Amino acid sequence: MTKRNEMNEDRRTFALNRVFGSAPWLKPSDKTRHKVKVFKSGNSLAVRIPAGTKLVAGTEMELIVEHGQFLCYEPANQPKRKFNIAKVAGSATDLHLLAPEDRLFEDRVLLTGKADGNDGA
Repeated sequence: MTKRNEMNEDRRTFALNRVFGSAPWLKPSDKTRHKVKVFKSGNSLAVRIPAGTKLVAGTEMELIVEHGQFLCYEPANQPKRKFNIAKVAGSATDLHLLAPEDRLFEDRVLLTGKADGNDGA
């Protein structure tokens, strides 16, 4: 890309950022393209990822391939963090179980003007 094209692209990006600044969900995603080459490494195929991608070494990724064509890499789902109940156990000492009579509610009037369960049928 020439210097002039880079300047025009920067101006275009700046203008779009001004327009979409108050609506970040409309902002175009920041995509960059890198030319990489698939090579053989042992019994596997490998791709060398350029350092400018801001990925961290050791990040587990999922490769999505459809019909033998490369589509994209996505971060693999990280295991859900487990909640440690031992850290909060006993911290809410004023809580008491509800009595069965406290679990009953009165019928509400619906928008049709009829009470729940009293449809007259």
